[in-house]
Amino acid sequence: MAQEDKAKVLAAFGGHKGLLDAGVPSLVFLIAFNLDHKLNRAIIAAVISAGILGVIRLLRRDTLRHVASGFFGVLICALFAAKSGNAVNFYLPKLITNLAYGSAYLLANLVGWPLLGIMLGPILGENFEWRKDPARKKAYIRASWIWVGLFFGRIAVQYPLYRAGKVNLLGTVNLAMGYPLFLAAAWGSWLVIKNAPKLKVD
Repeated sequence: MAQEDKAKVLAAFGGHKGLLDAGVPSLVFLIAFNLDHKLNRAIIAAVISAGILGVIRLLRRDTLRHVASGFFGVLICALFAAKSGNAVNFYLPKLITNLAYGSAYLLANLVGWPLLGIMLGPILGENFEWRKDPARKKAYIRASWIWVGLFFGRIAVQYPLYRAGKVNLLGTVNLAMGYPLFLAAAWGSWLVIKNAPKLKVD
């Protein structure tokens, strides 16, 4: 797989900017909450930081989809925390999202339509022809299992912390299992797909 294909794989998941949009507001929320333990101030700080990132991306003419997903994702987390009055619920939507994505990747693998193949096939010029090539199909399934492990691994570690109401530890673990694990999963997926026999597309 060429270097440009590697960039396409990362871009399909939102790229480095998408990771920044997701991580910075969460970090701002955690820091702001620990300064004076005022939930409303922490929520406002997180939403403002997400808004600033969104404006920056708009000024740089990034895709509106990434801008909207980053901002509204933080907004939903803020609403969960504000409505419940409990800071730990800022992280509940992320747990739900991991459950949804993990289940989707799992079910798609079991029925033979790995989501990475669906996402990356058209981007890499294969469309859905990879399903006719056992080696390529197997590679997409193997790569998709990495994401199944990522999403359910996050839940296995973070849900007990959520249930225990450990805001600081949950926030810290959420960040640690965010950007670093995402990059590891993306890199691992790229290696699996790269090393598989490339499908010849006319």
